[in-house]
Amino acid sequence: MDLEKELFNYFGYSTFRPGQREVIQSLMNRENVLAMLPTGTGKSICFQLPALLLPGTAVVVSPLLSLMEDQVQQLKSQGIKKVAAINSFLSLYERKRVIETLASYDIVYISPESLMSQTIMDALTSTTISLFVIDEAHCISQWGHDFRTDYLKLGEVWEQLSCPPCLAITATATKEVQKDIVSQLRLPDVTSHIFSVHRPNIAIQVEKYKDVDEKVTELLNWVNKLNGPGLIYVSSRIWAENLAVRIQSEGNQYVAYYHGGLENDDRLLIQQQFINGQLDIICCTNAFGMGINKNNVRYVIHFHFPQHMEAYLQEIGRAGRDGQSSIALLLYSQDDRYLPISLIEHELPNKKQLQAVNRYLEMLASSKLSLTSDDEIQIQAQIGLTEGAWRFLYYHLQLQNVIHLGNVNKQALPYAMTLIERKVERRIEEKVQKVQEMINFIECDLCRREYYLSYFEEKLDQKPINCCDNCELYLEGYMKINSEQVKKSIELLPWQEELKQIFHQL
Repeated sequence: MDLEKELFNYFGYSTFRPGQREVIQSLMNRENVLAMLPTGTGKSICFQLPALLLPGTAVVVSPLLSLMEDQVQQLKSQGIKKVAAINSFLSLYERKRVIETLASYDIVYISPESLMSQTIMDALTSTTISLFVIDEAHCISQWGHDFRTDYLKLGEVWEQLSCPPCLAITATATKEVQKDIVSQLRLPDVTSHIFSVHRPNIAIQVEKYKDVDEKVTELLNWVNKLNGPGLIYVSSRIWAENLAVRIQSEGNQYVAYYHGGLENDDRLLIQQQFINGQLDIICCTNAFGMGINKNNVRYVIHFHFPQHMEAYLQEIGRAGRDGQSSIALLLYSQDDRYLPISLIEHELPNKKQLQAVNRYLEMLASSKLSLTSDDEIQIQAQIGLTEGAWRFLYYHLQLQNVIHLGNVNKQALPYAMTLIERKVERRIEEKVQKVQEMINFIECDLCRREYYLSYFEEKLDQKPINCCDNCELYLEGYMKINSEQVKKSIELLPWQEELKQIFHQL
């Protein structure tokens, strides 16, 4: 089969980007594949093309509703109509129709949580599955062990689907995370296509401030100076909203905030407005950006640093997908180091909460009552557990056979709680270590590019001209162009020099 010809027929591209052909060929050979390709290199085509060429229906497990919708709409706009996403954007009637006619689709996008539905699994097992794809596969390790534990059940799902060719694809995964992905998916034989995380067109800059007030002031200055469009990452919903308002008050009208607390329709609207150039700046939590197909993001600012290096590389990788010069700017003050630790402590149940859940389950077992969904809501409300912390706890209680079909095994409870408490302690230690690695990156006086590449066990062969603030970095090239100044300077130059000036400043 002429893969280049098929690529052009379906997507209009005459050649593959680095890594795409290798991954596609392995899938066409019915191999299980682990692939890591840098953000912006067209990872989705790696599974979309073979899904269109192989007989059957490809199942694509995707972490975010907005990501599913974005990819579905892109495919439909290219004339590829036999594609659907099973999510909350569908009405009950539409959802039922898609499930009943699964075999008629080339690609079906779905969340790991939806795969826990027996109705959906019954429909999938009666359908010929061409591929089983986990998009953004680092989520298995990054999220699965904590608040989205259904990721850890995907290996079982794959086996129930009679082990079709499996692709786990991501932009950032250390060797440890790569092993975890393969292990959790239970893949016996894997072909790995691992490419560098290096993005030479993205300059790295860290700015340090004495306190948060100074940081807010300087953020406003940076936004006014930097050539956009741009993303500003923050740690919480309230920060996203407040900074968007502050930036608007400075005269920047094309700015919005984005976080997981927005309605689905609002999130999708903001995403599309940003992609279509109707918005220049998004103040967002880490809920925004995964898989967003916008090539010309010129800067990514971290107002708060992420909890680990993988997330940092994911987020800055949303800049410069067109290959043009872009900048990643991290703003830091000493107080910032305590924020991710606080967030980590809320993501997992603490000792007092574990004891309270233990008492509640003992009460149910002694009364010979089953654990109901109302009980789950009451536990979260009374004990102060986040939804993610409860999911983590519920998963491990099931794993230790404490809860089965709503019944509580009182005898298994003490030992299970001891194991879960140790598990929480280990996870917090691991996460705090990741935070410390980010702090080390921020405070290092060595080449930042070499630092993050060494984290992924890579070496830097050649430094780009604009590398990082610890090496060599000319910020002028990332600033907005003053049209009057450009006009005056160009008027006095011969045409050859005029062209040089224009292209230099672009």
